[in-house]
Parts: sequence; structure tokens; C-alpha cells
Amino acid sequence: MQLGVNVPNFGPGTDPGMLREWAGVVEGLGFDLLMMSDHVAITPDVAEQYPEPFYEPFTTLSWMAGITTRVRLGTTVLILPYRHPRLVARMAGNLHQLSGGRLVLGVGVGWARQEFEALDVPFAERGKLMDEYLAVLNDTWSADGGDADSVPIWIGGNSDVAIRRAIRFGLPWHPLRKTMPWLRSALAEHSPPAFVPRIVLRLTTEPVEDDERPAGVGTIDQILDDLDQLRSLGAETVVLDPFSGDPEETRRPEEAWKALTAVATHWRTQS
Repeated sequence: MQLGVNVPNFGPGTDPGMLREWAGVVEGLGFDLLMMSDHVAITPDVAEQYPEPFYEPFTTLSWMAGITTRVRLGTTVLILPYRHPRLVARMAGNLHQLSGGRLVLGVGVGWARQEFEALDVPFAERGKLMDEYLAVLNDTWSADGGDADSVPIWIGGNSDVAIRRAIRFGLPWHPLRKTMPWLRSALAEHSPPAFVPRIVLRLTTEPVEDDERPAGVGTIDQILDDLDQLRSLGAETVVLDPFSGDPEETRRPEEAWKALTAVATHWRTQS
């Protein structure tokens, strides 16, 4: 099972220097995948959680491809209805080729109604657009040479619709920041082609005794146990997300780096 990291590409502490440091930490610790999120218009509903500056993922990942050598690069998740699918296919395909086949394209339907309005994309039709655009991506990459040149796509989202979409398109399902019981129940009810969750990463000194504890929260032993359980459930990749929701923490990444170092060290020893 591979491990990835969701790197904050937004917030008051984020700038090119900080992003360079993040890339060095993620690749230097031996993680397999570096991912980041997507917003285009930082409307009030977006800014409340993910304030500017917000670095556009294709642009930023292209730059990161030039300052890294091994780690894969990806989106968790690109809001697919925001961009014409042929533009996405061209940008993602070019980045995949220029990076030596390192791109993973996680996609989702989006949630920020004001942002949809700012981009003149109908919010109520986002699911329909998602399905249409996925079909275009598949058709485009198949026409351009098939599997060898195709960018791996993950279907992000926690809803039954997202899981059914992953099954229908034959793509990995990428749920976000849920508990182990929830993930286990969802997998028991559905059978996606592959399972690639993103979980919280928050390291504590004392065990977290809570039925609603998100996977990835707790002592290093609890986090390693969560990873073992996810591997047993068939996870091919697990993405660790150290962002706890306070944009000010983008100025202080040391705690996140400490947690990532602990996981990388113990996981390598255990595995």
C-alpha cells in the first residue's frame, strides 16, 4: 500500500518558498504521492475555509514536477465541472507526459454554490456535468493512445452517488476524511473497483477514545492500526491530510511535518 500527502496550496502561510519546503518534506520522507486541492474563484463560501492565496493545482503541480524527481503528483480533488473537459484532458495529459507519468487526477463534483455562480456553471447540474466530462476524458485519452498515455483518475466523494459513479466508470473510489466504521460499512455495501481514501492526520500524545474518531487521528499506534486496517480493506493508496481546518496553521507547518515524519518512520519499519 502506498502513502500520499495532501499539501495545503492555500492560506496565509502558503507561498512558493513554503510549497518548495513541502515538496522537499514529502519526497524526502519517502512518501509516494503529493496531492493538492482545487478552487478557481475564491468566493466567500470558499474563502471561509480556504482563503487566498489559493494556488491553481495544474500550474502548481507543473512547477512541482520540476523541483521533484520521484514522487507522484495529484489532485484531491479537481472540481471537474469548472473546466471544459477537453482543456482538462490537454492540461492533465501534458503534465502527465512532462512529469514522466507521475500525475494522478482525483476529481469531484464540488460544493461551493457561490463559486459555481461566479464561473457561470449551473450548480444543480454538476453531477450531470461530472458524468459527461468523465466520458469525454475517457474518450479523449483512449483516442490518443489508450492506457499507456492515460492519466489515472480517482472519483472523489463520500456519497452513494460518488461510489456508484466509480463503479460505473470502473475507477478507484476516493472518499475523504471519514471514520473507520463508516469506511468499512461503505465497502461492505458497495464494491468499487479500487479504494484510495484520504484520511485525517493528527498525531496526539494520548489515545483518542471516541466512537466518532476519524481515521488517522490519535497516537502513532492508533494511526498505524488505521493504516493496517485500510490495507486489509484493500486500499491501494492512502492519502494523509494534516490540515485541521485553521488557515493560520499554514504559517506553522512544523507540527504537520512532525506527524508525517513519525508515520513515515514507523510505517517503513513496520512494513
